[in-house]
Amino acid sequence: MTIDTSFLHQLDRFNLVVKKRVTSNYRGSRRSIAKGRGIVFKDHRIYAPGDDIRAVDWKVFARTDKLHVKTFEEELSLTVHIIVDGSKSMDFGKKFTKFDYASMLGIGFAYLTMKENEKFQFSIFADTLVSFKSRRGMHQLANTVVYLNKLKPTGMTNFKDVMDQYRHYASGKSQVVVMSDFLFNINDIREGLLRLGKHDMKVIQVLDRVEKDLKFEGDMRLHDSETKDILRTYVSPGLRVKYQKDMDEHTAKIQKICNTLGADFFQVLTDTPIFDTFYYILK
Repeated sequence: MTIDTSFLHQLDRFNLVVKKRVTSNYRGSRRSIAKGRGIVFKDHRIYAPGDDIRAVDWKVFARTDKLHVKTFEEELSLTVHIIVDGSKSMDFGKKFTKFDYASMLGIGFAYLTMKENEKFQFSIFADTLVSFKSRRGMHQLANTVVYLNKLKPTGMTNFKDVMDQYRHYASGKSQVVVMSDFLFNINDIREGLLRLGKHDMKVIQVLDRVEKDLKFEGDMRLHDSETKDILRTYVSPGLRVKYQKDMDEHTAKIQKICNTLGADFFQVLTDTPIFDTFYYILK
């Protein structure tokens, strides 16, 4: 795989919109609801024993003969967590595999994060989790691209347990972007997303056009890329209709889970230009 990063400059017209305010130990461009010694004045309140004397507004004291301290909106940094399914089932597709496409979307989110001088943490999961340390800057973005170019999707998806492990990385309120084909048990999807907690979350289902529409008929040998099982079957028009119905019902269940969690759900296809997909997600 070679990740095409030529699309990144097209993303300059986009910005990440974060719905939830965040708190952390680092200063950045996001405001939190916590009061602290930041750069944006918020309000006054009566001085209380233990307050920093440097926060006293002496002009207000001169007018009122009472001690008031200034409070500020503290500008703190946001970490965007980008989590991509690297299991064997993602190694499917023609021009781009699902993993290729999800990785390029992930790099795009990392680029947008970097553009706003925030940190991103990029992670790959299958039956285990590989996670980069959260950092800012082009060097981190370039290292991530190099790593992804060398990576071959492998293993089975263990979504529930891996998300249980990942929740320790996403402390406070963060933005979390999870990308997978989500073609596994709906209960595992529900439990996995629940384990991530209450973040500003985008859940992106990445599918190939073939598995979305199943536009072929006749005798077929279907190969399960994760279990290695082979199913011999005849794809009839009736089977295609049932397949599409089952696929639509599965997607609807994911959408319902996301609605319950307050997460944004998107289904994208790998034959869609990357820019169009970002427009769909970020518009």
